[in-house]
Amino acid sequence: MLNNKVIVIIGGAGLLGQSFIRAVTEAHGIAICADIVSKEYPADITSKESIQKLIENVKEKYGKIDAVVNSAYPRTKTFGNHFFDVDYEDFCINTNLQLGGAFLIMQQFAKYFKEQGYGNIVNISSIQGVVAPKFETYEGTSMSSPVAYSAIKAGVIHMTKYVAKYLKGSNIRVNCISPGGILDGQNELFLKQYKDVCLNKGMLNNSDLNGSLIYLLSDMSQYVNGQNIVVDDGFSL
Repeated sequence: MLNNKVIVIIGGAGLLGQSFIRAVTEAHGIAICADIVSKEYPADITSKESIQKLIENVKEKYGKIDAVVNSAYPRTKTFGNHFFDVDYEDFCINTNLQLGGAFLIMQQFAKYFKEQGYGNIVNISSIQGVVAPKFETYEGTSMSSPVAYSAIKAGVIHMTKYVAKYLKGSNIRVNCISPGGILDGQNELFLKQYKDVCLNKGMLNNSDLNGSLIYLLSDMSQYVNGQNIVVDDGFSL
């Protein structure tokens, strides 16, 4: 489905990014692992110069870029603090890192895609950007849903729509995937309570997003634009 398409995965070394790299490769695409820890394709999503250099390097090697996937997830150590424990400065830092980074990725790749004559941008948001958190899933644990996370992910979804419409007529598609919770070593109580508000599985594996991603990257979704695909096992119902 992605035969010879050059796909840049921002945050390719992360939990979702690694799965996306494998999925693109298995679909016969060329997956570029762009990450702040990558030696071959370093990418700092808060630096315009870093993103521009990444684009230049990939274009120089492959002659084109068909799509970019933004799965980067930078955050501070206190990102998960409960609402009343969140410092204003920390809220601003995380919003700048994630939402500001998503803006830069879209802006700089859209500029390149306009010159190229086509392109495809896929953002990763979250179900927490679609509906309010279900705080009952955190009861009895030290976990919480960060307030900045909801604000950021809602912003990513709406910015996806904004950019898609702004680029009308440019042959560039901009879409988004909003997953439910992803398994990453959470405690058993939380997993049980989370599953109780879903329909079948509960927390997802990172690979559960691959089908939606490959669809959006492929020509089968040629006229899907400005959309947000929810993959959450019914959490939002």
